[in-house]
Amino acid sequence: MKTFRSKVLPHILLIAFSLLMIYPVIWWVGASLKPAAELSLPTIWPSDPMWENYSNGWNYSNQHSFGRFFANTLLMELGNVVGGVITAALVAYGFGRLNFKLRGMWFAILLLTMMLPTQVTIVPQYILFNNFGFTDSYVPLVLPHFFGGGAFFIFLLVQFIRGLPRDLDEAAKIDGASVYGIFFRIILPLIKPALVTVGIFTFIWSWDDFFGQLLYLSSVSKFTVGLGLRMFIDQFDVQWGQLLAMSLLSVMPSALIFMFAQKYFVEGIATTGLKG
Repeated sequence: MKTFRSKVLPHILLIAFSLLMIYPVIWWVGASLKPAAELSLPTIWPSDPMWENYSNGWNYSNQHSFGRFFANTLLMELGNVVGGVITAALVAYGFGRLNFKLRGMWFAILLLTMMLPTQVTIVPQYILFNNFGFTDSYVPLVLPHFFGGGAFFIFLLVQFIRGLPRDLDEAAKIDGASVYGIFFRIILPLIKPALVTVGIFTFIWSWDDFFGQLLYLSSVSKFTVGLGLRMFIDQFDVQWGQLLAMSLLSVMPSALIFMFAQKYFVEGIATTGLKG
């Protein structure tokens, strides 16, 4: 009985909980293969799967397929992740290792910006980008990531950097390393788990930023996946089968990235803020 409680029962509970969590995904897959008439039925799997929901959804527009929307989104994500990771690491290194005047005040201001809701800054940002002529382009969606990458990511990396022994910096200085040499040769390799965490969060959050994409992009040729999904909904009808099929494909990149980078993601979250 004791063996059952200590070994078997936890596995049973984990399996049951996993099935409960994965059930919506199973329903999602089944619903993406259903005809419109079966969507309201309580069955999980359709009687006659409509695999053409995927092909029809992929080629829903005569001029632009979902392959174009995926390519647009991935290109935008590449700029967001690269810019966000590099600049967040640089700014965090300054706050975490360098001594300069009013460092505490500037860091406090940085943390205060985390408390501002997006609705407060979205209007002045739109006016600014519109005056520069950057609307209907990816610049408003990518450029902010090249200016620090976001207060949350800077704070996360600062906590990670502060946990690294300063003796490493002193030893590098004795060997003649400059400030930038210490950053690229010492700090950057040691904060790789935190950088992967920042990259994953940046990718997922910007991928899901439907409001920003809707606000700045108006040309169909520049649509992202989120805006492409919106094309299945009009004032007269909703192509539910195709919408569910393409929405299922739209979550695959985030799921795959999280799956393959899970080791670094868990390590970055587990060790950030627990040292120093």
